[in-house]
Amino acid sequence: MKINFERKEKVIAYIDGFNLYFGMVEAGFDYCKWLDLKQLVQNLLKPSQELTEVKYFTSRVNNNPDKQKRQSLYIDALESIGIKIIYGNYQDGNVKCLRCGHIWKSAKEKMTDVNIATAIIIDAYKNEYDMAMLISGDTDLIPPIREVHAIFKDKRVMIAFPPKRHNKVLAIAAKGSFVIGRKKLVASQLNEEIVSSTGYKIKIPDSWKKVEI
Repeated sequence: MKINFERKEKVIAYIDGFNLYFGMVEAGFDYCKWLDLKQLVQNLLKPSQELTEVKYFTSRVNNNPDKQKRQSLYIDALESIGIKIIYGNYQDGNVKCLRCGHIWKSAKEKMTDVNIATAIIIDAYKNEYDMAMLISGDTDLIPPIREVHAIFKDKRVMIAFPPKRHNKVLAIAAKGSFVIGRKKLVASQLNEEIVSSTGYKIKIPDSWKKVEI
């Protein structure tokens, strides 16, 4: 029997939480929100690749109690399966209509792109991965992608675009890209109830439960 001793390609996944979430919502995949990110990435890898870590970048919602509760449950579920959470800021602000002068409140996520860029470059410097799988469609991440390819010749950044988030310019900057399809999302769902390491039961929000389609 021939044994293959070739080393597998080390992969770290960097997930833009809001970009993925709103991509699924825009595509009508609301039933996929209770997503097992580790399983999703595993389902996207080739046999010659090995997932070493998943980093999830998000911000805590602070302007809607129901959304806060659902987000907290999901973050607790992700932490229970070993996902590393890196936080940005969710800031309230005002938007003014230049035509009528009307002002309304609008919240924006801050720092996620900077946090992702920092992590990708630092991990490359520390030789933590061979391939970085970036799940995002944010063009602000083009500069760090280019720098990784310019400085670390033996490393590459692959883009896994969330639904409705494909971008040609970002795809050109990467060394390979594809769009995450519905079947991969459906096949990568968490159990409806998860027990944390401390024995705490984490249940999927009722509005996120899978419906027959």
